[in-house]
Amino acid sequence: MNKVQTPHQSPSVTASPQGEALRKGFTTGSCAAAAAKAATYMLLTGQEKLNIEIETPAGIMFATDIVDVNRGEEQVSCAVIKDGGDDPDVTTGCHVTATVSILVPSAEATAGQSLELEIDGGEGVGRVTLPGLDQPVGNAAINHVPREMIEKEVTEVCQLLDFNGKLQIIISIPEGVELASKTFNPRLGIVNGISVLGTTGIVEPMSAKALIDTIEVELNQKKELGFKTAIVTPGNYGLKFMKDCYDYDLDKSVKCSNFIGETVDICIRLGFEGMLITGHIGKLIKVAGGIMNTHSHEADARMEILSACALRAGADAVLAGKILDCLNTEEALKLVDEAGILKPTMNIALEKILFYLDFRAQGRLKLDCILYSNDFGLLAESENAKNILEDI
Repeated sequence: MNKVQTPHQSPSVTASPQGEALRKGFTTGSCAAAAAKAATYMLLTGQEKLNIEIETPAGIMFATDIVDVNRGEEQVSCAVIKDGGDDPDVTTGCHVTATVSILVPSAEATAGQSLELEIDGGEGVGRVTLPGLDQPVGNAAINHVPREMIEKEVTEVCQLLDFNGKLQIIISIPEGVELASKTFNPRLGIVNGISVLGTTGIVEPMSAKALIDTIEVELNQKKELGFKTAIVTPGNYGLKFMKDCYDYDLDKSVKCSNFIGETVDICIRLGFEGMLITGHIGKLIKVAGGIMNTHSHEADARMEILSACALRAGADAVLAGKILDCLNTEEALKLVDEAGILKPTMNIALEKILFYLDFRAQGRLKLDCILYSNDFGLLAESENAKNILEDI
């Protein structure tokens, strides 16, 4: 057994929003392909290999150390330690292991037979149990690009060494079962581990694209399961309220985080007939001002929008000024309630939310919304919202 070393990888950086240099990382798919290549080389040559290099689909070379080597005559396993760069990736530091076994030696292969590779998942790699994902139900959650990368790298070694038999390649991630609880996998129906992912082989630091891609995967799964209306929410804030008021478990919703506009676009692209968004006033009040990315780094006009809605509902300048001085929406709602205009203010906010959502959708999606708060519960709901939840 080799001593674990820190992987050496090709340097690559990108710029953060603040202009700081952020180091890119490499995906679990890149790690799996590198480990599989090294294991195949050791198996077919009988020589130890403690570092390897592959080319990622992005064209960037990935050079890494090989650790946890275990060599036998008909089977070799080894690992690559995942490094996600400066991205807050829960898989960073885990061991992506490839175990390569000879199922049919070259000497036993029939004349003219081409190389055969059997790729599957082992310990800590999830198994697909629901439709709508990259892999069919029953397969290991090793997506198609990582599979292609593994095939490419292993085939290259086999051709170099004139091997045309059959190999089995098992990808394992021993820490995967524990890590899976920190990912979306349980919600997606991927059980007993994490996924081997990556379309470019590269991890972009702080990538919003990764989150948006996850939202699309979840929505596509709902569509495959027959849902005509997408039920989305920024998060589980208000879980108890939704359960008490509508007998609906927010955990069944697709979490869209701050990407409201992108979620509308995805719903249209996937062919949903409608979208119901349920959320806390502190998040969705921004949508009433046309803000489609509700992250505080993008925009924060909560009090300005709320005070404008209150003015439309009959508030005077003094109340509007007090709302502007509030630190959060719950505090502001108390002032609006004391003035006796909470319901009309929230109805105006709901009307504006639906207006801007429809503007984004351009009539291609039926939009509904439920607004709530911690202190006041249900604030406003569109006409069809309750019926949608009851039907589901």
